[in-house]
Amino acid sequence: MKKIILLVIGAGLFVSAFAQNEYKKRPTLAVHFGLTDFQTATDLRATGLASVLRTKEWHKTKHMSSGIAISYLQGITNHLDFAGTVTGTFLSYPINGKPLDVSSKLLLEAAATANLKLLPDNYYVSPFVTAGVGGSKYKGYYAAFIPVGVGVQVKILDGVFALANSQYRIPVTENASYHFYHSLGVAVALTKKKAAPVVVPTPVVEPPKDRDGDGVLDDADKCPDVAGLASLQGCPDKDGDGISDADDKCPDVAGVARYQGCPIPDTDKDGINDEEDKCPTVFGVARYQGCPVPDTDGDGVNDEEDKCINEKGPASNFGCPVISEEIVKRVNRAAQNIFFSTGSSKLLAKSFSKLNDVVTILNENPSYKVNIDGHTDNTGKADKNQILSEKRAASVKAYLVSKGIDESRLTSTGYGQDKPVADNKTAAGRAKNRRVEMTLRNY
Repeated sequence: MKKIILLVIGAGLFVSAFAQNEYKKRPTLAVHFGLTDFQTATDLRATGLASVLRTKEWHKTKHMSSGIAISYLQGITNHLDFAGTVTGTFLSYPINGKPLDVSSKLLLEAAATANLKLLPDNYYVSPFVTAGVGGSKYKGYYAAFIPVGVGVQVKILDGVFALANSQYRIPVTENASYHFYHSLGVAVALTKKKAAPVVVPTPVVEPPKDRDGDGVLDDADKCPDVAGLASLQGCPDKDGDGISDADDKCPDVAGVARYQGCPIPDTDKDGINDEEDKCPTVFGVARYQGCPVPDTDGDGVNDEEDKCINEKGPASNFGCPVISEEIVKRVNRAAQNIFFSTGSSKLLAKSFSKLNDVVTILNENPSYKVNIDGHTDNTGKADKNQILSEKRAASVKAYLVSKGIDESRLTSTGYGQDKPVADNKTAAGRAKNRRVEMTLRNY
């Protein structure tokens, strides 16, 4: 496959080396309808091409997931186009070594490809081959792949094309999977075709006299014996501020005309001149137009570092009010009284009263948020413990949401057996390690 890609790129470079560019594609934007097919790619690798063609399942859209793509195209030569494409599709992505999530999630794919066309854009129909590199994001997984394929471009109007493309996407990293990607779209040029430049012959004119050689003719030069600037009628400007030295009160320092060639003053020496400084007598910063960084609530933590700019709080709590120790203890007691069915993420009813107290605290304090962390002991396999801890933390979050708490105020994380608080060699220690922790914050 690498040889095929190198052959496509080599052919593109060969064509581009000898092609004139009068039909090179202008900057173009395209919108595509796409279909992603993992099943055919799996069948192809498992049973071979002959079997896939014989079963006649490869073209049926029931195995495919639909999506939308946007691409930018730019001609490199008459026969070679660059294409950058971003595609979004909701589907279940099969990741090697990981259980298939049957619920659909958003798969984002980005690819940069070179399209080697048989014919330039002045032809109505032009087949092409394509190859490049790409990357994808599915849930928390990132992956890389190589797209290779074929397509056809149909000219509708000048600068307007229909594009059909079919790619086989080859995984490069372990989180990627083999799959086909088919697309059909319409592309429209973003700029108009440039007219051929008209070359007007330059008449031969006898050069005029310029005694000081500064490019200003002697009859228009106010300083004909001293080299100067055309903008100053041939007179010099040593500091380059656009004011001739004869009229400049600061000829060695660049300035402005309204200060007779001297720089604009900076009274507070903060590097922002008085004309642009909204606080010219107080040292400040440029992003606040010369004024100091504001502290709206006056708590000594400036607004850029203060996560509660309208409430006073110490810097140790990012400028937010400190949560009372009594409320923190109530949340900790609730965390210590969360119970699950053995080996399960199902909450037991005896957990509800304390969790309801957390609901009361959050309803009484709308700015408060909670981090929910699940932990296990080291009994069993680490990967299963990790999954169990995540599910238990998620169960607590789901209970709070069911009681009317906005999900944006809650985060749940599972740490498995990685953060023990006691010795896993004893039953008592393992019991302490099987826990859910809740951390209250107001920023």
